[in-house]
Amino acid sequence: MNSVAYAARLSVAPMMDWTDRHCRYFHRQMSQHALLYTEMVTAPAVIHGDRNRLLGFSPVEHPVALQLGGSNPAHLAEAAKIGADMGYAEINLNCGCPSDRVQSGSFGAVLMENAALVADCVAAMRNTVTVPVTVKCRIGVDDQTPSEILPDFLARVSAAGCDRFTIHARKAWLQGLSPKENRDVPPLDYLLVHEMKGMFPHLHLSVNGGITTLNETLGFLESGLDGVMIGRAAYHSPATVLLDADRLIFGGGLARTAHEVVHAMVPHITDHIAAGGRLHQVSRHMLGLFQGKAGARMWRRYLSENAHRDGADAQTVLQALSYVI
Repeated sequence: MNSVAYAARLSVAPMMDWTDRHCRYFHRQMSQHALLYTEMVTAPAVIHGDRNRLLGFSPVEHPVALQLGGSNPAHLAEAAKIGADMGYAEINLNCGCPSDRVQSGSFGAVLMENAALVADCVAAMRNTVTVPVTVKCRIGVDDQTPSEILPDFLARVSAAGCDRFTIHARKAWLQGLSPKENRDVPPLDYLLVHEMKGMFPHLHLSVNGGITTLNETLGFLESGLDGVMIGRAAYHSPATVLLDADRLIFGGGLARTAHEVVHAMVPHITDHIAAGGRLHQVSRHMLGLFQGKAGARMWRRYLSENAHRDGADAQTVLQALSYVI
């Protein structure tokens, strides 16, 4: 098994406005092995936009994957090549985001309605890059019957050269529900994901949706799935998900306390500010680090009130840390 597939035993979901380079650097201080993802970037943005701003990352973040949005095979192939040339270890195609903006661009979850097009997109990318091309999808959308649509989708897309899928175990409603509501309704169907592993034992299948703890992660792995992707819980309570991940999920790696993670972030913060950045661009991702611990409220409050101030720097973060027992 290649190293990226092994890292996918536990991954942090791509999340818009959250999983930027500073978030990923922060998460990497807690887990050496978990697979990290960029925010979704559209293929045209990769091709025509500021690549350093959109795609720049530190080698420390590896293993890190680029998630692309799009439905034009040629554009996706070009964007995938750019991402691979910049050093990303995997290119992932978003077939799961239900937002109106994504739908209007004919990509995201709406692609669940066109497996043939997804297969064409995957084939175009696979013909252009040597790194793995993977897909993050839903179990279906709107009035589709997941038990019928999902096997067909996996069969068609895997035949085009994708052997790793992350399945958000919830149907997406493209009409009538907001992206936020699509995170909670309709119900999750983990059993269907397990059934897909039984039907496609050769595929690497990760489950996503509603999973919040490493104990749940271990349960899915022990029951035969190949990986687990965690989103909001990894962001809002990162220590709960990531601090013990290397020991429990990967059998060894980093073993830091949350306090040590803060100190490990100091050089990154210092470098970012020296390059013209602002503290809050980094510290906003760190607010949930001490979730549930004594002093967590003061940590969050101090950073929230002071990180935007002129002159705020790593010492501001260390001062916030002094409130945590």
